[in-house]
Amino acid sequence: MVKPHVVFVLGGPGAGKGTQCKLISDRFGYVHLSAGDLLREERQRPGSEYGELIETYIKDGRIVPVEITCNLLKRAMEKSGWVNGKFLIDGFPRNMDNLTGWKEVMGDSVIEKFCLFFDCAEEVMEKRLLARGETSGRSDDNLESIRKRFKVFLDSTMPIVDSYREIGKLRIIKSDRAVDIVWIEVEQLFKD
Repeated sequence: MVKPHVVFVLGGPGAGKGTQCKLISDRFGYVHLSAGDLLREERQRPGSEYGELIETYIKDGRIVPVEITCNLLKRAMEKSGWVNGKFLIDGFPRNMDNLTGWKEVMGDSVIEKFCLFFDCAEEVMEKRLLARGETSGRSDDNLESIRKRFKVFLDSTMPIVDSYREIGKLRIIKSDRAVDIVWIEVEQLFKD
């Protein structure tokens, strides 16, 4: 059976992950799955058994339990056409527990190509998020939640970035530059 290809996309909140993932999807045919978007959709879905729990975690800037996120990702991958699939998984894994849970749920049923890390200065991300918060309607685009999210990112997600560096599967792009400049480097990674 043909296994789907997965590229994990990590970076701090506001690092430009969503913007670049849309460009990668449009140009290279990857299905863009945002862990955060899937969680927000599940939270809003009528009758969701996880909705209230997800809301509490997101508001507190904490990471949602891994079983929930992995199951939402797997369901979305299957719905998008598992076989011959190419997936960008944006904002996941967020911590070591996520990575362990992913390996337990997915095992060797996918091919992990690499982890794409968007490296961006905190002050740039904060400015982007506050600007987005003026129009997004997202409950976590406010200064208090943003600062909590930065701390969670540094404490929890940077060890994931380091683990992919150690196994030679980390690709780093400086993303505190203009979108088109960042895209030139991103595009090159996917052409190879």
